[in-house]
Amino acid sequence: MIAAKLRQIAFALGAPRATVDYPLAPRAPHPAYRGRVVVDTEACVGCGGCAAVCPARCVEIHDVDRATRVIVRRLDRCLLCGRCEEACAYGAVRLVADWETATPDRADLVIEQRLFMGMCERCGRCFRPAHPLDRVAATGLVPPPPGAGEEGTWTA
Repeated sequence: MIAAKLRQIAFALGAPRATVDYPLAPRAPHPAYRGRVVVDTEACVGCGGCAAVCPARCVEIHDVDRATRVIVRRLDRCLLCGRCEEACAYGAVRLVADWETATPDRADLVIEQRLFMGMCERCGRCFRPAHPLDRVAATGLVPPPPGAGEEGTWTA
């Protein structure tokens, strides 16, 4: 019996390790691993393609008014299926190989994005302006340059 136990000890000491030093040295995931969802808010145009294909319905689109759209992504409900990344024609949604998403606050897993949508004069459909200055929602009056004509005239 003692010989059998010594054989088991020798076998266990000769075998390679089965565990990793996770907290001290985490292993990198496989490059094809679908991990945390990352949204590039500057590249997003607000088309809603990600919301149309999401099986978990974690992407919600709310139109506040004709020129403002709010997109809320609730990542605590996300299945990490990658359909939103495939549906985004602008490359704004990506799944990165990061799997440490633990947080004590659920609000950390919510991405809220407010978009100023431009209106087409001809058809009335919304689009996102291409130039950053066109994204400014506030409009106002601009004073004319000095010596440009009548006093007190303003242009819109």
